Amino acid sequence: MVNKFSQMLASILVNAIYAMVNYPIVLISTLLAPFSLLIVITFVTHGSLLPVAIGGALIMTMIGSGTSLQQDLSHLKNDFKLQDMIVSSPTTSKVYLIGMSISEIVYSLPAIIVLVILAAFYIQTTAIGYAEIFAVMVIIFIFSVSLGFLLSTITSDVIQSWAFSGIIATILSALPPVYYPITYVPFPFRYIVYLSPATYAAEIVQNVTGLVTFSSTTLLIDWIVIIAVAIIMTYIAVKKSKWTED
Repeated sequence: MVNKFSQMLASILVNAIYAMVNYPIVLISTLLAPFSLLIVITFVTHGSLLPVAIGGALIMTMIGSGTSLQQDLSHLKNDFKLQDMIVSSPTTSKVYLIGMSISEIVYSLPAIIVLVILAAFYIQTTAIGYAEIFAVMVIIFIFSVSLGFLLSTITSDVIQSWAFSGIIATILSALPPVYYPITYVPFPFRYIVYLSPATYAAEIVQNVTGLVTFSSTTLLIDWIVIIAVAIIMTYIAVKKSKWTED
């Protein structure tokens, strides 16, 4: 157990703390994506959708953290050959994935802290409501980080991983209605946005804000979908990823 903790801590130090301490400017990038859309939505709606937009920013931050893992792992694997060293060490793929995942959360802490403070002020709900938001964030992060890990093991170059990351982040968090209610999306495009797990996560969070109300059946389906995709993607990432060379 101590060895596993040390291995995870090493991942956090290498992938998060080093960059945060030596290159503080990189922290700005973790704030720009979620807060830029948050500001735009707030201005356009004159603040009426601020609680919804805050929830959307939290979802986008979790997705961004997860998909960023792909770039970091690809860089460490292809440029520094770190994965080759880890494969030949006692560290397992599961420990490596958990450690690197935690490092992405640490890296995104500035954005998460600011958004949590904003949520406490502008999202008026119960303790159960806040627990629901927290659960959604955890589940969507597990899905995103598993997807990022899977893609990182099959990309051959960090430039390729940048392309994958940009496409995935746009499809999962920018196009789906995470910053605004799905009722704003006209048919038949509404069916398309349901292809993203972020849409189901957003409906749960938006229902918590009280500004948008969904039926119990819809919310039950939302929970089933995000939990199912998180479990499936985690299984694929752990069992099917190309951890070693054939």
